[in-house]
Amino acid sequence: MSAIASVSPAATEGLAAFDDDVPRPARLLGAAGLAWLGVAAVVLVWPDAQEVARTDLLGTLAAVLGGVLLLSWALGWIVPAVARLGHRAPWLCVLAVALAAWETVTAKLDLLPLPFFASPQAFLEVYTDDYPRLLDCLYHSVVLLAKGYLLGAAVGFASGVALGWSTRIGYWVHPVLRLIGPLPATAWIPLAFFVFPSSASASVFLIALATWFPTTVLTWSGVASVQTAYYDVARTLGAGPRFLVLKVAIPAALPHVFVGLFMGLGSSFAVLVVAEMLGVKSGLGWYLQWSQGWAAYANMYADLFIMALMCSTLITLLFRLRDRMLAWQKGLVQW
Repeated sequence: MSAIASVSPAATEGLAAFDDDVPRPARLLGAAGLAWLGVAAVVLVWPDAQEVARTDLLGTLAAVLGGVLLLSWALGWIVPAVARLGHRAPWLCVLAVALAAWETVTAKLDLLPLPFFASPQAFLEVYTDDYPRLLDCLYHSVVLLAKGYLLGAAVGFASGVALGWSTRIGYWVHPVLRLIGPLPATAWIPLAFFVFPSSASASVFLIALATWFPTTVLTWSGVASVQTAYYDVARTLGAGPRFLVLKVAIPAALPHVFVGLFMGLGSSFAVLVVAEMLGVKSGLGWYLQWSQGWAAYANMYADLFIMALMCSTLITLLFRLRDRMLAWQKGLVQW
C-alpha cells in the first residue's frame, strides 16, 4: 500500500493514459495473431482432399503473419505506437476466418466444383508461377490508362474552362457536348478500331473519351459557379482576362474539377478492360479474357485482385493530390 501511495500524480496519470491507449489494441493484435496461426494449422495439419501445390508455402505465410502479429502484440505493451496498429486487427481476424473457410470448402473437403472455385493454393500458385506475365500485363495497362486518362483530363479541363468562361464557345460546343458526351465510350469501339491506325491508339482514344465528358461537365460547372464578386474585386485591382481565368476562375473551380477527374478515372477503368479485351495483346483485360478462354479461373481471380489494387491505388493517389492542392478542404471528401 505504501508503494502504491508513493506514486506521484503525474505518474498515475501517465499510467492511466497508457492503459487507455495500449492494452485494448494490443489484445486485438494478439487475437489476430492467434487467428492466423490457426489458419496455418488448418492448412498444414489437415490433409488435402486432392494433391494441391503450394500448401506448404501458404501455411508458412500464414504462420509468419501470425508470428508478426503476436510480436506486435508483445511490443504493443511497451511501445504505444505499435499497439495503435490494432485498429486494423478486426479486419485481420475476419480475413483469417474467411481464408480458413475458403481453404476448408475447397482444398480440404472439395465441396465446390472445379475449376470454377479454386483453392487458396491455386490462387497463390498463379503469383509464384505466372508473375512475369502478370507484371507485363500490369505495366501495359498502367501505360495505356495513363495515356488515355491524361489526354482526356487535359482536353476535358481545357474545354470545361472554355465553356464556363466564354458564352460564345458555349453556344457552339454545348450542343456537341450534349449529343456526344452521354454516349458510352464503348459504343464507339467499332468506329474507333476502324478509324485509328492501331488498336493501341484506338484504346487511348476510347479511354480519353470516357475521361473527357465528366471532366468537362464538372470543370464547366465549377467555373460557371464562381461568384461574380471575386471577378469584381480582381478587376478593381487591375486584373485582366488572363489573370481572371488563371488566378480566379480555375482555383475557385478546382473542387469541381477533382470531382470530374474522379468520375473520369472510374469511367476509364471500365473502358480500359473492354478495350484490352478487344484490341491489345497484353494488359490486365487481355489476361482476363485469356484466363477465361482457357478455363483458368484461378488466374482470372488473381488478375481481378491485381486490377482492384491498381484501381484503388490510382484513386488514392488522386485523392492525395486533391488534399495537397486543396488543403482547406482536406478530409471533406473521403476515400
